[in-house]
Amino acid sequence: MDWQFTEDRPIWQQLTDQLALRILKGEYPPGERLPGVRELAAQAGVNPNTMQRAMAQLEADGLAVGSRTAGRTVTQDVTIIEAAAKARARTAVRVCLETLEELGCGGEAALVLVKEELHHE
Repeated sequence: MDWQFTEDRPIWQQLTDQLALRILKGEYPPGERLPGVRELAAQAGVNPNTMQRAMAQLEADGLAVGSRTAGRTVTQDVTIIEAAAKARARTAVRVCLETLEELGCGGEAALVLVKEELHHE
């Protein structure tokens, strides 16, 4: 796994985001056991306590379920995963629209650009 970090946010939040994205993309399918905290921390090159905080946040967000004996697994509730994916997509659209607005391209002009890009694929 390729872990990338920036200076603008705490590492544990970036870890949470990257792990969540892997769940949303299906790299960790519903019901699958997640790697252990120490294993993930070693892969990411971070302190296990930092990874533990990220994993606890995944649980708080409903994307992971913890068990004392079996470790953590990805939730089997696909509606939670779908809702998280939709929320992330909406955020991406909002950021894109804000950027287009800053460039003086809002409303219908933005829709035209999006449609043009969809047809170029």
